[in-house]
Amino acid sequence: MLEEADACSASGTVGVLLRREGLFSSHLTEWRRQREQATIAGLTPRKRGRKQKVVDAMAVRVAELERDKRRLEERLRTAEIIIDVQKKVSLLLGVPLSAPKTEGND
Repeated sequence: MLEEADACSASGTVGVLLRREGLFSSHLTEWRRQREQATIAGLTPRKRGRKQKVVDAMAVRVAELERDKRRLEERLRTAEIIIDVQKKVSLLLGVPLSAPKTEGND
């Protein structure tokens, strides 16, 4: 439709075209504006591929802290098992374990 309207060079031919198609001049104006925006938008570079996820700094920090917590809990379980084994070996061998030193004057 825009090509036909742009091809009309004689005076009043655009009006005849609009009446024949049942359109208003505002339609042509709007369509021309959209065409211009589309050509401008078509010239702007677009990133290809998947869109990157928005990285939330707090979520990254929380995930890091949760990983550290799991790692430390595993180390604690290992240490508790080692201490338990040491106590049992001490009882089997009859070697008394030294009592933990307390701070204070008893």
